[in-house]
This record gives sequence, structure tokens and C-alpha cells, in this order.
Amino acid sequence: MKRQPIRKLVLLVSLLLFPVTMWYFSPAIIIMGMAEHILTGSFFVFLLMLILSMFLGRSFCGYLCPAGGLQECVAGVNGKPAKQGKRRAIKYVIWTVWIAVIVISFISGEGTLHVDVFYMTDHGVSVTEIANYLVYYAVILLLILPPLIYGRRAACHYICWMVPFMVIGEKIGQMLHIPQLHVSADNRKCISCKKCETVCPMGLRVEQMIRENNHCQCSDCIQCGACVDSCPKNVLSYSWKAERRV
Repeated sequence: MKRQPIRKLVLLVSLLLFPVTMWYFSPAIIIMGMAEHILTGSFFVFLLMLILSMFLGRSFCGYLCPAGGLQECVAGVNGKPAKQGKRRAIKYVIWTVWIAVIVISFISGEGTLHVDVFYMTDHGVSVTEIANYLVYYAVILLLILPPLIYGRRAACHYICWMVPFMVIGEKIGQMLHIPQLHVSADNRKCISCKKCETVCPMGLRVEQMIRENNHCQCSDCIQCGACVDSCPKNVLSYSWKAERRV
């Protein structure tokens, strides 16, 4: 199965393009734009994440996220699973405060509402000046320290401001009974080899979810398919249907 090498290659390309795309994922740029009543590129990126996650869950994290690509590179240094404790709530606190600041900035801002997708970029490129490179390396450091210290994809688990958009979108899709991409299982075939858990970039307890729920879905699953491709008994498979998840 060549899916995983291709997935990792795409993530690597996304990481290499991060100096171009960084402002489109920036929580600060959307605040600056809202203060001027400008709908920036980051506004539409986050909106698109919310909408697409209603159908694709957190596939963006598994296949396209530059921060995900960076963290999977770091996994070679610290490959232990990040603990699923109270630190997971940090990203929701960050997101809530951030959304509140966006709303306040818009309410207190001035000007006619308009669109500027390339706001604060140079012909669509984010990092073009020395000052921008300082921000770029600061962001890289912010994203690289958690997985180095705590384990695989710890930045996704603990601090990512993009994750709540996708979790909310996924929940909305479930409430509307929209068919969604997810990983299904046939637990009758499972031999508890736990290869699925060994390869899971999010460090999830896949075997336990298979045994208890007959699928391996949770809000931390990024639909990367690593578990599907590693299973020796074909217990796991991609599925596209409406299904209740935990």
C-alpha cells in the first residue's frame, strides 16, 4: 500500500510551502483584518476547514497540514504517544479567547466590510521580509517543542488553534446525519496485535476503540489511514456513511 508514503510526501510539501502559506493559517492576521473589517485569506481558510470537516472530519490534519508535517518529522526524535490528559483542553481555551478577540475586533473596528484574500502578503506570499522570518521561526519553535517534549503530535493535541474548527464541523455533520469519511472496523477479525496503535501518529488507543465500539473514531482521529494500512487482518477500512461516533 503506497498511501502512507504519498500522504507523508504531501505533508512534507505542505511544510516546505509554509513560508508561502503561513499567513493563511495565522490567528493574528484574521484579528488584524477584522479590526479593519477585512475578510482575509485566513478567514476563508478557517471557514473552509469548518465546512469540509462536516464531510471529511480531520482529514486536513492527516494529509495537508504543514504543522502536521513538521510534527511527523519530529516523531523520529520522540516517538512516544502524547498523553491524552487535561492538556487537551488548552487548545479549546486558546480557541475560545481567540474567537472572542476576533468578535471584539470586528465590533470595535471601522470601515466597510470587504474581501482581501491576500491581506498582509506580498503577491500572495507570506514570508518575504526579515521580520516575517523571525515570526516564521518563532511559529516553528512553538509547534516543534510540544512533540519534542511530550510525544507524537503533541501540538495537535494541546495547542492547535485550528483543531476546534474541525471538531465542531465534524460534530455538526454528525448532528445533521451527513455521511462522513471515517475508519470502520470488524472487531471479529481483530487479533490484538496493536500494530494500529504503533503506527497511529496521534497515539490513539485504536485497539481498545475497535473492541469497544467497532470503529476507531474519536475527536482526535485525523483519518490518516495509517491504522488501516498496517492491519494484517484487514480489520480496518475507510468508510463513507453517517455513523454515531464517540
